[in-house]
Amino acid sequence: MKVNFISEDIFEEFAKNHRYRNFYQTKEYGNIFKNINFNYQVAYIGIINDEQKLIGASLILYKKEFMSKKIAYAPRGILINYENYDNIKEMSKKLYKFLSKQGFMTLTIDPYIPLSVRDASGNIINYNQSSTEIIDNIKKIGFNYVGKNLFFETEKPRWEALIILNKNPNNLFSNFDKMTRRKIRKASNSGINIYKDKEKNITKLYNLLSKKSARPLSFYKELIDSFKDNIDIYYAKLDTEEYLIKSRKMYEKEVDYNNMLADQIQDISLDEKERQLILNKKLESDKLVTSYKDSMISSTNLIKDNPEGIIIAGAIVIKYDNAAFIYEEGRNDNYSNIYPLHLIKWQMINDYFEQKFKYINLNGIAGEFENKHEFSGLNEIKLGFNPIVTEYIGEFNIVLDKITNKIYESLK
Repeated sequence: MKVNFISEDIFEEFAKNHRYRNFYQTKEYGNIFKNINFNYQVAYIGIINDEQKLIGASLILYKKEFMSKKIAYAPRGILINYENYDNIKEMSKKLYKFLSKQGFMTLTIDPYIPLSVRDASGNIINYNQSSTEIIDNIKKIGFNYVGKNLFFETEKPRWEALIILNKNPNNLFSNFDKMTRRKIRKASNSGINIYKDKEKNITKLYNLLSKKSARPLSFYKELIDSFKDNIDIYYAKLDTEEYLIKSRKMYEKEVDYNNMLADQIQDISLDEKERQLILNKKLESDKLVTSYKDSMISSTNLIKDNPEGIIIAGAIVIKYDNAAFIYEEGRNDNYSNIYPLHLIKWQMINDYFEQKFKYINLNGIAGEFENKHEFSGLNEIKLGFNPIVTEYIGEFNIVLDKITNKIYESLK
């Protein structure tokens, strides 16, 4: 067995047929880093057995961090059969020697291998019986296991939410939780129009991403240039005139309802329980009247400044292996109360169901389903669509140059 650099075409031919294939392990993803002056550089590595057959491969991203030593990351792991311990044991010796010779100090992997599949409440539906063996095998060849994180790991999410497109959208909609259905309806009734940008203009979306993204605009431009037809850009555009009209209608309708409740409270024939029930409805209606009034005022001002409408949210979707992956999304927080990202996801469900895609990957969530935490809001947004949740085996790393790494860590 030997380990060596391979061409991106040889890597691509191997990767596209591997059981653990994913869009991070593609030449399209690698090209992003090849074509811009970003933190990482790219290499393709092959594991070749004694019969000169390629049995493993990986796109590796690396950067020179300390004393010209390289810190490497194989996004979503090396593509190899981790269940065959004899193979990966021999592979590890050759790989570590090869990487050390090339000046690599550390290597991190997070294999695209499911540990469990769960429902939206966190209950286990299916468990990968081979996962324990795989984790043990990776640890035996020297990797430090830093997975099993309920929240977010260093590189990629360990938990992802997937909407399975096995039913027509109307049936899927009925299985969303009540709050999610209400938010989609509200967004639809607020004058928001969802469209797929044929020109794939990322600049407009970057303005919504830039507050939370550490990546430059050039990264997203290369992302689009590299994936070409396999990328979609969705936008939510608020029709300001329609928003004003609908805001006024909702306000007037709620005022009428509020007045009716006020009249009912005065009915002396009601018993105390009935009166309290109506009073509770009146208090909720009071809040909505105030909210709709604020929306009406803001929409009046908005139409003056943006008569042609305004983009308030967007999402980048990568299409790979008959599935759609939400790579990144963003919104103008001033319009979070009309839920544009919910409506974008609903449009995706309709679009990709029609295109016969298998599922939509909503990207990462936290693996804590019960207790409140800093990512509870993120979980509620995605889990409200009643997805299944895939838990992966997690992240591993190994130090290849312990002396240099020890100095680096102490200085850092």
